[in-house]
Amino acid sequence: MSKIGFIGLGRMGKPMAANLCQKGFELVVMDLNPDAVQDLQRLGASAGSTVAQIARDCAIVVTMLPSSIEVEQVALGADGIFANAAAGSLLLDMSTIDPLATDRLQAEALRRGMSVVDAPVGRLAEHADRGESLFMVGASKTDFARVKPLLDAMGTTVYHCGDVGAGGRTKLVNNYVAVTLCQVNAEALALSQRFGLDITSTLQVLYGTSASNGQLRMNFPNKVLAGDTTPGFTIDLAHKDMSLVIGAAHAARVPMPVAAAVYESFSLARASEYGRIDFSGIADAVCDLARIERPRVPKGWVAG
Repeated sequence: MSKIGFIGLGRMGKPMAANLCQKGFELVVMDLNPDAVQDLQRLGASAGSTVAQIARDCAIVVTMLPSSIEVEQVALGADGIFANAAAGSLLLDMSTIDPLATDRLQAEALRRGMSVVDAPVGRLAEHADRGESLFMVGASKTDFARVKPLLDAMGTTVYHCGDVGAGGRTKLVNNYVAVTLCQVNAEALALSQRFGLDITSTLQVLYGTSASNGQLRMNFPNKVLAGDTTPGFTIDLAHKDMSLVIGAAHAARVPMPVAAAVYESFSLARASEYGRIDFSGIADAVCDLARIERPRVPKGWVAG
């Protein structure tokens, strides 16, 4: 089995790389955080000294980085992946980035006889910990087959969404809905609290009608409504993704006024120092702004 490069061992990347190690893949890893690298070394990975060295040694290089800026720096620089990898090498980018950046990466890869697969991640960090991530993949059929064993080792659900770029664009559609539902749920629960309604009765009604949604049913009761806003996906990252949604929509000439409103609400939350909490915590931000008691379900409460 050939070596796999893995660059980016943050909250999502680290457990994904760990799952690859535990399932027999030979990894060469790199991150700005030396502790994360050492944790992977304890699982059998080797530490890469430079991006160029990883590109030379690995036929597939995985990136899981914060934004388009970091991905393009790692891929396109003189000491980057494309300048140092052999023809036939593949960049598997799992970051959530501007789709136009993915298009630029693909154009450069083709020019050099290489290929790109974009496979951003669905679900949360806790799913990545358990190897239960979902991937939205943009790739040729040949490249999809080439990376699928890696994706299967890191997750339970893999969708081939189309050619290169389709994965990232699907992710933006998905995250637009997920983040917007957080905002809608936050406002609805704040209103229910101002009305003096019982939170559990309100939730039971919402779960029993078409108002129910995945964020309200699966995420909120286990996170913000249980008083846990430790980040699985932060308000800062949700804000970043909404900026990508709006930018991509503008480029495609699609009006999205609701996205603009949600983006500004998350901007307000970040300015009020909620940026590093879980994005379900937008409910606390809305309630605090309106001076409403934060909604909480009783400990151990489960919807009937």
